[in-house]
Amino acid sequence: MGDKFDSFVVFAEMRTGSNFLEANLNAFAGIACHGEAFNPFFMGYPKSEPILGIDQATRDENPKKLLAAIRGQQDALGGFRYFHDHDPRVFETILKDHRCAKIVLTRNPVDSYVSWKIAQATGQWKLTDMKAQKVAQAVFDADEFSTHLDALQRFQITLLNRLQTSGQTAFYVAYEDLQSVEVMNGLARYLGVDEQLEALDKNLKKQNPSPISAKVSNYDEMLVALARLDRFDLTRTPNFEPRRGPNVPSYVAAATIGLIYLPIKSGPQDQVLDWLAALDGVPREALRDKMSQKELRQWKRKTPGHRGFTVLRHPARRAHDAFCRHILTTGEGSYRQLRNTLMRRYKMPLPKDGPDAGYDRDAHRTAFVAFLKFLKGNLAGQTSIRVDAAWCSQAQAIAGFGEFCLPDRIIREEDLASELPALAAGQGHVTTPAVPAAAEPGPFTLADIYDDEVEALTADAYQKDYMTFGFTRWR
Repeated sequence: MGDKFDSFVVFAEMRTGSNFLEANLNAFAGIACHGEAFNPFFMGYPKSEPILGIDQATRDENPKKLLAAIRGQQDALGGFRYFHDHDPRVFETILKDHRCAKIVLTRNPVDSYVSWKIAQATGQWKLTDMKAQKVAQAVFDADEFSTHLDALQRFQITLLNRLQTSGQTAFYVAYEDLQSVEVMNGLARYLGVDEQLEALDKNLKKQNPSPISAKVSNYDEMLVALARLDRFDLTRTPNFEPRRGPNVPSYVAAATIGLIYLPIKSGPQDQVLDWLAALDGVPREALRDKMSQKELRQWKRKTPGHRGFTVLRHPARRAHDAFCRHILTTGEGSYRQLRNTLMRRYKMPLPKDGPDAGYDRDAHRTAFVAFLKFLKGNLAGQTSIRVDAAWCSQAQAIAGFGEFCLPDRIIREEDLASELPALAAGQGHVTTPAVPAAAEPGPFTLADIYDDEVEALTADAYQKDYMTFGFTRWR
């Protein structure tokens, strides 16, 4: 075993050349790769023997026993191949182990997909002599390939993020690199093994050396399907917002029934909380809030059939609410220090001591437009000012909920009058109180100043919310 690492993992996928890579790794006396050690359907290789004395039943019961055996191997540096659909119980353990070397093997996903389809058709997954080669053409299925590609990309993004956040680097190998003895020797040096190969293992042969046009029966159809794929993800909505946590203490549970509200700041919280309290005929103080994650778990266990919900608000109305409550005013709820910074550094035309008798509708519209322009840069990570929960994108807020628990239902503010009674009916309430009207903060309402420019600036700042939730013009 080398001094750098106690073990290694090859992150790969089917038909990426991982068998060939493993054969060459095992050509080094100081390296022992144990195949797909955590494949849920077999162990190491189909119909293979136990690995280092650990059989499949033992591994399935406790996969960490096999991990420990591979790490503890004394005669060579032990490792294995891991695909995106292998036992997820060991994934985080592997990634957190800085003494486990990471090797990432990649291949053009179209090539690997076509190779996989041919192997499925022929039943031949390895080739050691061309005399035994079985020949078939793949049929390209656009939907199947899209699903295949999405799974690979999501796994690679997760893998990259975990390595970045834990301060680790991986040794990347492309399919085309596998024919280079120099790359294999460099990989051995990365693993801390001084031995070098003179030539590559030649037992395994390339199964399908023909050009891809000859390997796919519906090649023209494949080209059309691939042309529709956005290879460079040009249609994505860029997202530079910081990730948000679940903020469990902000959740509010009903007094007696199994409803829990996951509020998004600058939404209709007062409206929803007043309705929740009236539902059980109690004051708002009787609602359950400020729970820890442990307390929320206990509440869920004690409340079978519970339902969680959140409420979306149109981004223009939500931005105006945040502006009026936290930026325009100097009173309760004001972000005074931030307000001063916006006036000084970003020249936001705010009344020095808050709205006064001379603050008219035109001044309000001018100040709000300036705030929307600031929001665009702030949400794009172009300012030094935090992205506050009062104006973060609603898509990001809901993603944060998902770190602990997602709401069962996402309701739009304009649908509260029908959606909230439906939720209550599911908890046994036949008659329910009316949903109160929402009060707007500020000296002027959004309707007083809303126009095409306000809508365009809002849509520009909140591209992600408009794309994710299908928002259109407010009025």
